[in-house]
Amino acid sequence: MVLQRPSEDLERRPGFGATVATVMLPVVLMLAKALVDIVVDNPENAVQRVTDVIGSPLIALLAAVVVGLFTLGRAAGFTKDRLSSTVEKSLAPIAGVLMIVGAGGGFKQTLIDVGVGQMILDFSKDWAIPTLLLAWLIAVAIRLATGSATVATISAAGLVAPLAADMSPSHSALLVLAVGAGSLFFSHVNDAGFWLVKEYFGMDVGQTIKTWSVMETIISVVSLGFVLLLSLVL
Repeated sequence: MVLQRPSEDLERRPGFGATVATVMLPVVLMLAKALVDIVVDNPENAVQRVTDVIGSPLIALLAAVVVGLFTLGRAAGFTKDRLSSTVEKSLAPIAGVLMIVGAGGGFKQTLIDVGVGQMILDFSKDWAIPTLLLAWLIAVAIRLATGSATVATISAAGLVAPLAADMSPSHSALLVLAVGAGSLFFSHVNDAGFWLVKEYFGMDVGQTIKTWSVMETIISVVSLGFVLLLSLVL
């Protein structure tokens, strides 16, 4: 991907505060939804209904785009025609990314629906290894098979949850960290995120594996190492 320098023909620059507020808007909306869900926890509540709508990722990001047209585009002196042209040009590059990510997500869901994750869970029941390492390995196996960090986390947590009943609070926390670390292991071609990174940075599959996949693996392994070290002192 070729990085371009900022345009020099702008009449003026958007303010720093407006720029930060626009970038943070979807984050604030989604955090507001999460907080209301925790505090209110009543689907019939009017406030929660509103935050459920405006805090959903699609609506929050759409709101940021619409607001950005005014706080960034109009503030920079863009005319209506130029705003329209800018939006139109932005659709072409993202179309390929959306198709690739959608295909990767579909492949992942196919693996999930045929029961690959459950097969790994059933197979791993007889593994006689330390609990923290077991949790990490189960999450790794499901992650590699399904490509979904979320599915790996939920499935592995469901299997090792009974083991946490006899653990101290600190070791239960380490068990959670071990599952989370395993769910990051080696993102590859059945992970929608893999294709998103590949297309966004204009890399081929080999380059993405050498960079993104290796980075994810290092994070996972190093995290496991720290978890095991912490288990020796807690």
